[in-house]
Amino acid sequence: MQQFSALLLKEWRDSWRSFKLLWIPLVFLLLGVSDPLVNYFLDDILQAVGNMPEGYEMMFPELRPVDLLAASTGQFQSIGIIVLIAAYIGTFSRERQNGTATLLYVRPISYSALFFSKWMVASIVAVMSAIAGYTGSMYYTVLLYGTVDWGKFFAMVGTYCVWLLFVMALTVAMSAAFQTAVAATITIMLVPLGLVMDSLIGSFWKVSPWKLSNYGMALLTDSVLMKNYWWTFGLVMVLMLLAIIFGIAMSKRNSGNVKL
Repeated sequence: MQQFSALLLKEWRDSWRSFKLLWIPLVFLLLGVSDPLVNYFLDDILQAVGNMPEGYEMMFPELRPVDLLAASTGQFQSIGIIVLIAAYIGTFSRERQNGTATLLYVRPISYSALFFSKWMVASIVAVMSAIAGYTGSMYYTVLLYGTVDWGKFFAMVGTYCVWLLFVMALTVAMSAAFQTAVAATITIMLVPLGLVMDSLIGSFWKVSPWKLSNYGMALLTDSVLMKNYWWTFGLVMVLMLLAIIFGIAMSKRNSGNVKL
């Protein structure tokens, strides 16, 4: 436990010194507030810069609060996920490449503690970012469009945070297993591209890890079959556990690949 605490403090300081604790939540916050603000003022923006002919009117669909939260989730799933992967994909591999990992590996070390310290800090930053983004989105959604059921909203946010825990476990595990470029390619193929593929052909199956965030959003409208939700939730938990086990094993196996 003492070793884990020391490693956790090291990772936390690294994230603080690199400003990840500041700029990543800020990115999510900006993504969260952009949709309700842009959609609300879109008509004024078009009239100001669109050079529309006199008398021209554009009809916009009437948006519900759920629609704005869904749009914010879409922003997190595209831009936000890529930002998180880019920020933490080098958490193991970059240390091996620049030789700083030798300061750790020359001592007796618990690779479980090493992996968990990196994954926990990455997960804390990811969850903080999601909460910041949804807080900004919900604030302007309530202010401009109306409210949603708060219990369902918190269930949706909690579901999305579990999804982010899985994404960060996979990201750190890939960093432990491969070099940075290879790890980034594999993780992007498994997460962002996996989300795109699931949106295109996912109607053929009801349970997959990529559906968890969508099912979380569906909790707001009671449009999800809870059986599918819990099966998907359980699948994500199992895959997260497998990613953690794989990451610990790979961090130990690749400990000899440190550049001196």
